[in-house]
Amino acid sequence: MKKSILFLLLFSFNSVIFSQETESAFDEKLAKSLNADDYGMKQYVFCLLKTGSNTTATKEETKKLFEGHMANINLLAKEGKLVVAGPFIKNERNYRGIYIFNASSIEEAKSFVATDPAVQSKLLEAELTLWYGSAALQETLKIHDKIAKTKI
Repeated sequence: MKKSILFLLLFSFNSVIFSQETESAFDEKLAKSLNADDYGMKQYVFCLLKTGSNTTATKEETKKLFEGHMANINLLAKEGKLVVAGPFIKNERNYRGIYIFNASSIEEAKSFVATDPAVQSKLLEAELTLWYGSAALQETLKIHDKIAKTKI
């Protein structure tokens, strides 16, 4: 009898615990503001930057073009067109860096890439493809500003 009562108490206790609804963290307003789908995802354009065909630029020209490259990155990010950018560590495949554009088409992203002096001068070559990722990526730069002691 004691075992039956103990079993019923444990069963009832487990039923109460496991039947409790967990609070949803879903924020509809935030999801809409980020154009997230039901999975919290959205379409972007992924850009792989590779070493370009320009091998004749002087060190001074290259320095100036990469200063323009960095200024362009900052401008595109400020305008909300660029959500992630960064270089690769030196590698044998000539991969130089990536961009993830907040763009709905390759054509739109091409217009963003066209503003990059390093791409214009062929120091870098851009390959673009559609990519599906978390809509939360758009919040990355806001967070980065809070953790970067020194601005690039």
